[in-house]
Amino acid sequence: QVQLVESGGGLVQAGGSLRLSCAASGSVLSINVMGWYRQGPGKPRELVATITRGSSTNYVDSVKGRFTISSDNAKNTVYLQMSTLKPEDTAVYYCRAFTTSGSGYWGQGTQVTVSS
Repeated sequence: QVQLVESGGGLVQAGGSLRLSCAASGSVLSINVMGWYRQGPGKPRELVATITRGSSTNYVDSVKGRFTISSDNAKNTVYLQMSTLKPEDTAVYYCRAFTTSGSGYWGQGTQVTVSS
């Protein structure tokens, strides 16, 4: 089992920045990929970025050049640095962990609201 706790959401003006954190606990050594997803109002949940244990990253096109995913393995924490935020980035952001056994775990989500 893996437990995930997100933090760092909030209200920010367009053009501003926020950093989200996702702290993992439990069977952390079984995690091989972590990702950030988001779900905006009336929209389906979408993948934003992923990072592997080897630090390979991937981003959805809409956030490339603005968001950066990183990890601190010593702290079992993954970060999402978000810059040049836009109103369309408003969403609940969820952390997800994938394990070597193929299981997936979700965090509870953190709200990000970008005002215009």
